[in-house]
Amino acid sequence: MFYWVMKRIIVGPILNLLFRPWVKGLDNIPSSGPAVIVSNHLSFSDSIFLPIVVPRPVVFLAKSEYFTGKGVKGRLTALFFRLSNQLPMDRSGGAASSSSLTAGMDILNGGGILGIYPEGTRSPDGRLYRGKTGVAKLVLATGVPVIPVAMIGTDKVQPIGRRIPNIRRVGIIIGEPLDFSRYEGLEEDRFVQRSVTDEIMYELMRLSGQEYVDAYASTVKERLAAEKAAGRKAPKPGADTRRAAVRISNDAGAPAPGTVTEIGRAADKRPSAGEGKGPGAGERGDGKGSGASGAAARPEAG
Repeated sequence: MFYWVMKRIIVGPILNLLFRPWVKGLDNIPSSGPAVIVSNHLSFSDSIFLPIVVPRPVVFLAKSEYFTGKGVKGRLTALFFRLSNQLPMDRSGGAASSSSLTAGMDILNGGGILGIYPEGTRSPDGRLYRGKTGVAKLVLATGVPVIPVAMIGTDKVQPIGRRIPNIRRVGIIIGEPLDFSRYEGLEEDRFVQRSVTDEIMYELMRLSGQEYVDAYASTVKERLAAEKAAGRKAPKPGADTRRAAVRISNDAGAPAPGTVTEIGRAADKRPSAGEGKGPGAGERGDGKGSGASGAAARPEAG
């Protein structure tokens, strides 16, 4: 009830009026049955804008810290997240993370839509980081379709650390469902889990136009925090681990948000023939990333 009231009567109309979100590919959301929505994660507001535009209720796996705060503020925060269809996700690994994934599996077994951020945390710099395999474990265990979603511009609306959002337009691109039924019976294979995760991240990279960094965002954040504490000037996050970059060509004017026209190894180097690489490109001997169909990515399909 709370979720419906907030979406239809209070929050939804206000956000639509102020931020005027544009949406492409809404018909890719199934009208019934279970599905996993996977999205890039640029801002805290991603979990607000995305459920507003999706016609069906979306249950998100949110970091467990939102549910364990102390005092009155902590309890109110936890209550809000639970009432807004969000479940705690323990990111420490092991049995705790497995328990969180089980809660997500219950949502899917009940025919619902589950929202996951494969990066595990917000991007520290607007680039797309390596996905964690928890999403692959869920998808392989349940056999449900995966709906890739690219959030556009939410990092400009509410950058990390900013409480009051900037009023500007945001975009949401919903891609065609991904089917991983070909891996049936291989859900415990770690190489298959990584392959599925990399294919998902490649599609998010293609839809969003983000530069891909083959490193975990959480690891980069920890390194930046340590360097800041030590008083050292931090290098550009992921600069030493970058394997793929997406650049938008400006030769013919500004393209539509999310359009990917060139893929190369670094943002400051024009790619040559055969150089295109995406997520997982360094893990296969044939030089191709999982889900990549060639050196150049095509514009997103709506």
